[in-house]
Amino acid sequence: MFRNILGGAVLFSMAAIAPPAFAQATCAERTKITDNLVKNFGESHIGGGLQSGTQMIEIWSSAETGSFTILLTRANGISCIVSSGQNWDSFVTASMPDGVQS
Repeated sequence: MFRNILGGAVLFSMAAIAPPAFAQATCAERTKITDNLVKNFGESHIGGGLQSGTQMIEIWSSAETGSFTILLTRANGISCIVSSGQNWDSFVTASMPDGVQS
């Protein structure tokens, strides 16, 4: 009985100090990740922007399958997959002439 209690306590303490699953992003050299997105998912770079002076957010998507991937790319060339999913929907908003508000 003591062995079961001790085993449960050890298991609980390990789970309590482990990082959450969502905090464990997949990171690698940017070219390795983007080559994989093109080859295995048919995705292409559709947009992005600077998040800070050293990080850029990139959005990759496939018009055929609707899959998408959001990358965080650092200045050192390492990219991390922040999110991915299905049913990406791209839409274009009409630009308004200067001074006209919608």
